[in-house]
Amino acid sequence: QVQLVESGGGLVQAGGSLRLSCVASGRTFSWLNMGWFRQAPGKEREFVATISRSGTFTYYADSVKGRFTISRDNAKNTVYLQMVSLKPEDTAVYYCAADTSLKVQVTGTGDYDFWGQGTQVTVSS
Repeated sequence: QVQLVESGGGLVQAGGSLRLSCVASGRTFSWLNMGWFRQAPGKEREFVATISRSGTFTYYADSVKGRFTISRDNAKNTVYLQMVSLKPEDTAVYYCAADTSLKVQVTGTGDYDFWGQGTQVTVSS
């Protein structure tokens, strides 16, 4: 089992920034692909970003490319999502997820084995 705990969400004005963190426990962190997803009210959960086990490979949804940066610190068992130039349409609950496979560029919700409880991000216009 892997436990994931997100933090860092909040209310921010459009154009502002936030950094989300997700701390993992229960399994060797460097063996996990990590991802961020988000779900807005009335919408399906959607992929945001993913990072490979070593941190070498990252991949983003087109909607956040150039504004969001995913990173990880394997020594701290933590994955981050730095978000800048936030827009009202970025408002959602953001979820951290862990994948135990050997795949790269893991973008599907069904590909991930463990999920955090989510953290709310609200961007006001």
